Amino acid sequence: MKIIHTISDLREVLNDFNRPAFVPTMGNLHAGHLALVRQAKPLGDVTVVSIFVNRLQFLPHEDFDTYPRTWEADCQALQAAGCDVLFAPNELELYPEPQNFKVQPPAHLADILEGHFRPGFFVGVCTVVMKLFACVQPRIAVFGQKDYQQLMVLKNMVRQFALPIEVLGGATLRAEDGLALSSRNNYLSAVQRQEATALSQTLHSMAQALRAGSTDLATIEQQAMQVLSARGWQCDYLVVRRRTDLQTPSTEQVATLAIEQGLVVLGAAKIGNTRLIDNLEV
Repeated sequence: MKIIHTISDLREVLNDFNRPAFVPTMGNLHAGHLALVRQAKPLGDVTVVSIFVNRLQFLPHEDFDTYPRTWEADCQALQAAGCDVLFAPNELELYPEPQNFKVQPPAHLADILEGHFRPGFFVGVCTVVMKLFACVQPRIAVFGQKDYQQLMVLKNMVRQFALPIEVLGGATLRAEDGLALSSRNNYLSAVQRQEATALSQTLHSMAQALRAGSTDLATIEQQAMQVLSARGWQCDYLVVRRRTDLQTPSTEQVATLAIEQGLVVLGAAKIGNTRLIDNLEV
């Protein structure tokens, strides 16, 4: 595995390849990231992973400075997973001047859910991914489905800019007790880690209600919020949305979409100081 820190060196190395497969990350890698690398590997003629903690997608009060950075372990894990090229630029390399040109995703998709509670988040995500795409020039890019809204935003960005990149989603990996793997799980205490499974369990209960024929989304969502709040969680959202555009389905659409597997339940909530997100397709 080659470890590269500059854009010029990256381009020189990748000049010999025609179909890079790319997995962007912020490091602190877990089994979910490595599954994305293994998914990407047979799809291209070189497998590239980036590690870059992107300041643009963190709000001032969020955990940019304390975000876990586990360089040595990440390098070992990536080499074992079959990564060919690790691109790890520092901030000055990727942002040598203030990044005044930014990608502004449409409000109807980016200012809801995560974008509502983390204003500007998707501007930061789209901007850094666009820049990484310009550096790597991949033909395939793989992102985790745990970040469901992010995956949808990036697919739409690639389509609208006519980028010659196929964006694929990788299935969410879970611990044996159902908790979605996440770098931020490392923040959880032992007691919080045990409680954290309540988020995925609540999403499953919402999905079961939909599969049982319930079309009363307000009640489904309200009851889910009450369940987690009663357990001491701070809930941002627990919602049912259409898979196609993440908009709220009408009552008439719910029954049909539940049968046609056209719905997704999404949740974001804090346990202690740790904010977790998860989703489940219905």
